[in-house]
Amino acid sequence: MFRVITCNTNGIRAAARKGFFTWLSQQSADVVCIQEIKAKEAQLTDAVFYPEGYHCYYNEAERPGYAGTAIFSKNKPGRVVSRLGWDIVDTEGRYLQVDFPGLSVVSLYVPSGSASDVAQARKDGFMEPFYRHLADLRRKRREFIICADWNTCHKNIDLKNWRSNQKNSGFMPHERAWLERIYGDLQWIDIFREITQEPELYTWWSNRGQAWANNVGWRLDYMMVTPGLSGRGLRQSIYRDERFSDHAPLTIDFDL
Repeated sequence: MFRVITCNTNGIRAAARKGFFTWLSQQSADVVCIQEIKAKEAQLTDAVFYPEGYHCYYNEAERPGYAGTAIFSKNKPGRVVSRLGWDIVDTEGRYLQVDFPGLSVVSLYVPSGSASDVAQARKDGFMEPFYRHLADLRRKRREFIICADWNTCHKNIDLKNWRSNQKNSGFMPHERAWLERIYGDLQWIDIFREITQEPELYTWWSNRGQAWANNVGWRLDYMMVTPGLSGRGLRQSIYRDERFSDHAPLTIDFDL
């Protein structure tokens, strides 16, 4: 079994204060992917940010307190990739990849478009270049697991109030069509939905109102895998017993 966890911590220091690393120490994960660390590595001086038994890699944003990704891995990767050669990814620490024999795992933070029209335009500008990157990865002779806050829901089942959100960032027709092309044309697999078609399984809840308490959520955090890993997902789990962030950790066990 190969256990992978992904979580947008919305600030890794804040998540640590809320018990994230205590929970993580009990999970026996092989790889942990984190998005939105919102910190410079130089600020992460406490040993808690370097869990025992893991090789830890951080990819920080140039802007303080913003974006960034991390990966913790039990096995030392043969290669670590943190740059793709385009600004929105490289300057904001949005992409981190670790390579093992025959397998790569990626932590990805897709830009959010919800703040403004300008933010949506930045997200839209990210989508097509990243589609081409995913096409390039499909030509590699290895399997990939991409753990990401995609900031987009794919289908109606993936958010509670889908009818009222069709004109909002994260569920607009062109965003959903982008995911559909990734699944259809490039044949990437939403491994979570191979495991379960159960409704009302979400990974993000607004801090407004009673969204968390009433489970009025969105499934924004996906593991996307190459076709060679289709059928290899054994089980999924979204952890909601504690709240470390506005996102919940997603765990998937693979038959590898």
